Amino acid sequence: MIDLQVTDVRAFLPSQDFELSKQFYTELGCKLEWSDDNLALFNLAGYRFYLQRYYTKEWAENSMLHISVQDAADCHAAIADLLKSGRFPGARVAQPKLEPYGALVTYVWDPVGVLLHLAQWNPA
Repeated sequence: MIDLQVTDVRAFLPSQDFELSKQFYTELGCKLEWSDDNLALFNLAGYRFYLQRYYTKEWAENSMLHISVQDAADCHAAIADLLKSGRFPGARVAQPKLEPYGALVTYVWDPVGVLLHLAQWNPA
């Protein structure tokens, strides 16, 4: 077995309107650490991902991030309130759902269809 000596793993997410998607993730609490004209690095609770100025429908609609949260219902309420502004066309949020694997999950679709699983483990 190869030992890659991994120190970090980062996903790449697509955007169709790069500036709009950067604003969306910023509003969700992601900290923009670095950006140029085509790529942005976000930090969320010490975990990082890249947003890029590149879009294909098939890729966007098949990309997902699973994010553990303290309270899926609170996340749903806050995101539903944010989306009422109409500033993020295409973005949507679903009511929290208890999944068979034991997490209460609020599903959020970003402006291009990337699916975020906001999962609360051991819901009361």
